[in-house]
Amino acid sequence: MLEVLVSALAGVVLGLSLAAPPGPMNAVIAEESVLRGWRSGFFAGLGAMTADACFFVLALAGVVAIVREAPAVRGLMVGVGGLLMLYFAYGAAQDATSTFTDDTVDEGARGFRKAFALAITNPYQIIWWLTAGVGLLDPGKLDVLSGLPGNLTITTGGPIIIVGFFAGIACWITGFPAALSAAGKRVDSFAPAVAYVSAGVLALAGISFVYDAATTFL
Repeated sequence: MLEVLVSALAGVVLGLSLAAPPGPMNAVIAEESVLRGWRSGFFAGLGAMTADACFFVLALAGVVAIVREAPAVRGLMVGVGGLLMLYFAYGAAQDATSTFTDDTVDEGARGFRKAFALAITNPYQIIWWLTAGVGLLDPGKLDVLSGLPGNLTITTGGPIIIVGFFAGIACWITGFPAALSAAGKRVDSFAPAVAYVSAGVLALAGISFVYDAATTFL
């Protein structure tokens, strides 16, 4: 039972390690949350999570590893992702002048589509699946107390750690938009500030990725 709990917790930590770091995806979730409400922010997070589910299936099939062996494929994906980030950065800057509105089905779908398009071409997520994702999927056992007294084992590659992984992402895409949405409702100036910061993060990431792609082909 202890091994099951530890493996599940390890999965949650891995999920948070992918979902929580600041970057383009959380910039999109933040923008949608403060401008359009929790539902839109949650659906944006769900879009990113759906992309991870796609990467998970592709990793199981061995397709993700192609990116490691084909620099041109990686460069193309990075370039497309960079251009999308620049496009959404422009939209975020325009949205900064909007007022907070209640979410709707259309806005939730918009956030989902935007986040999914970015996530499926996001080099960070691709690299994560080529590194930490390999450890998640590779069947085996890991003693987290290696070299110390006692025995505390994590089972990798099994359903428990994978369920924990997606549970960790689900916790983040539920709690992060809720916190931002609540703050945006209480402070009128908070929403535009977050939108401008989101635009800046997306623009910087987009420029970086476009430059990275250009150096691949030049």
